[in-house]
Amino acid sequence: MASGFFVLLDDIAAIMDDVAVMSKVAAKKTAGILGDDLAVNAEKASGFASSRELPVLWAISKGSLLNKIIILPIAFLLSAFLPIAIIVILVLGGLFLAYEGAEKIYEYFVPHEHESEGITDEVLTEEQILEAEKGKIKSAIVTDFILSVEIVIIALGTVIGKPITQQIIVTSIIALIATVGVYGIVALIVRMDEAGYKLIKFSKREKSVSKFIGNILVKALPLVIKALTVIGTIALMLVAGGIFVHYIPFFHHLVPQINLPAIVKEFVIGLVLGFIVLGIVNLFKKIIKK
Repeated sequence: MASGFFVLLDDIAAIMDDVAVMSKVAAKKTAGILGDDLAVNAEKASGFASSRELPVLWAISKGSLLNKIIILPIAFLLSAFLPIAIIVILVLGGLFLAYEGAEKIYEYFVPHEHESEGITDEVLTEEQILEAEKGKIKSAIVTDFILSVEIVIIALGTVIGKPITQQIIVTSIIALIATVGVYGIVALIVRMDEAGYKLIKFSKREKSVSKFIGNILVKALPLVIKALTVIGTIALMLVAGGIFVHYIPFFHHLVPQINLPAIVKEFVIGLVLGFIVLGIVNLFKKIIKK
């Protein structure tokens, strides 16, 4: 009886060890999208009156959790009964990620005007503020849904073929990290300037450590968001390229023949396919307008 109990404990420990290893692999695979998710949400959660940033971020976080609750069961059912669908969704998601990255690069070199979504410090009625918040929250949750699908599918793709219990545990851990971790960091980022202003206000001397740190925090916020955007874009291309190389036989056999580091090959493949998809989408938009 006792020996059977210890055997059970040993089996549980082995399973948890496997889960830890697979979770680490899945985290590495999804790191690129998590970086982009962080950059996108930091940008969407900023621009509000300081008193409204955290309530808005909390509303987006709850929407993100609901997205995961919707996506996870569907992903597990596909994995159990139609695993080929996971590969198809991965490749389609790779095309979307490559397109998104290419669009960001294109907009950087060929800039055009964007409508501002944020809420500034101008005098607005309470109804106007709430209406603007609802619009931005809805937009952020829709974006989160698309990124969540990719995060879940990529995480699930790393454990395809494993027992369904391990698939559920590993993918759920990554999904939870994608919400709690990302939005926790976003909360810290969007409050950087507020913390900086408080440090500056707290200091009574013209030159002090608190005022120096406060100024750094205030000036660093836009730079951090820009840096995250750049890093997230590069990561998108790498993730997309990695998907194409690992799941499309043509690229899988093409890559070894090119005498370049794997990371460069994946970035180039993601970049090229991203601009091809961007060109097709832009052409399609022009045809619809005409």
